[in-house]
Amino acid sequence: MLAGFPQARFSDASNIWLIILELILAGAALLFLRSRNFAIQSLYPGPTVRGSLLGVGLFLTCWLLGAVVTALFYSPERPGVIDFSFSGVSLTTIVLVALVNGTFEEVFLLGVLVRGLRGLGLSLAIGLPLLVRVLYHLYQGPVGVVWILSFGLTLTLAYVITRQLWPCVLAHTLWDIVPAL
Repeated sequence: MLAGFPQARFSDASNIWLIILELILAGAALLFLRSRNFAIQSLYPGPTVRGSLLGVGLFLTCWLLGAVVTALFYSPERPGVIDFSFSGVSLTTIVLVALVNGTFEEVFLLGVLVRGLRGLGLSLAIGLPLLVRVLYHLYQGPVGVVWILSFGLTLTLAYVITRQLWPCVLAHTLWDIVPAL
């Protein structure tokens, strides 16, 4: 952050590294949850046609809301948003990263944290996972964080209302693919 939010450069190698890292972390997390008698099968997103339609609608809602909210903070003189570079990155690794990352983040943040914290109150169940999401997206700069905040809050509220992971996973996956196209 102190470097002024440099341009993020993606490559097939960095994408493959991220996939491997998230799969290893997911495996470790699932082993831990299993040792704590967590109902791991409940974390399967369970794709359905209805859930897919909801996921596409959720993606569009997140995009529109994010554009409106960030417009309030955007300044041409100081953009405050990181410039992502996808040149030279294959569509295959972009889609694979989006699938793994979207699933990894939403299963962890919503399926584990929101559900696990629900007994401590709705505010904490929504707020703490939202804070975690924002913290690991700080590299995107101030406007990027506002965008992620609106995105995360929208997905979290959708999950709290529907108790379905698949629409949130699909919306996140699309969120990671569309900007790279």
